[in-house]
Amino acid sequence: MSPFVHKIYIFTLASIVVLTGIYLSVIGYSYYVTPLEERFYHPQHEMFEPSGLFGHGLGIIGTLLILIGVVMYIVRKRYRFMDKLGRLKYWLEFHIFLCSLGPLMVLFHTAFKFGGIVSIAFWSMVAVVASGVIGRFIYVQIPRSIEGRALNLHEIEAMKVNLEQLLKSNYQLDEKTSRHIHEATLHAADMFGGSLISNIINKHLDDRKKLNNIRKELINNNLPKKEIKKVLSLIGNELSLQNRISRLQTMQKLFRYWHVAHLPFALIMLVIVVIHVIITVSFGATWIF
Repeated sequence: MSPFVHKIYIFTLASIVVLTGIYLSVIGYSYYVTPLEERFYHPQHEMFEPSGLFGHGLGIIGTLLILIGVVMYIVRKRYRFMDKLGRLKYWLEFHIFLCSLGPLMVLFHTAFKFGGIVSIAFWSMVAVVASGVIGRFIYVQIPRSIEGRALNLHEIEAMKVNLEQLLKSNYQLDEKTSRHIHEATLHAADMFGGSLISNIINKHLDDRKKLNNIRKELINNNLPKKEIKKVLSLIGNELSLQNRISRLQTMQKLFRYWHVAHLPFALIMLVIVVIHVIITVSFGATWIF
């Protein structure tokens, strides 16, 4: 999958989630904003209530999407024979898509009414989704191979290029610009004080400032726009790689802790959902079947 096609793929998945949320909000708006004690008298109550034709269907479809998303990713990750069926990162992205769309449907299935044991499943689901977002952020901070395997420090160091030599051999830059590029990449891994998040944000802003200053100097060197874009891309990749190297151990440790936090919430959610389904079916709720 080329970078352009991958962007379309991600945009499409994200658009489906957003548009689904908008659609469900619009068609059921009048019912969802009605106070709970008055919903029984709403003309669409039998359609949008959790046991209604539409509401119940959202719960079933949403739960199936979550289960499919979880099972397919676990199977793809654990069994080597599936390596030929696409990169792990694409499976992870589709897992995130299904496990975002599914909970969204489950949210509207509840009609925003939370209570009893089901509320534990719902808030566990919220915790799983929230921790999933955090896990995705940590995941992308760890450099990986094309297949999605986490790289060790030695492998990451081997990815670095002699940027100074590369720029000298391919571009005619003045001494001042070359020195500034060297200084920018030499101190790329310098960290700011404060928390990890503030450190990452400040470092990102500092790198953007460096790139903007270098862009101005490249313009003064009369480089064509196409060449400027290539040079900035090389420098940006070098800055990003050095930042990841400097945070590698921290991110690897956080990722291990994340697994410990993410899995229990997922198990609690799944167990209670199974109990909820059994109780619902035992009371005769069969939807359209």
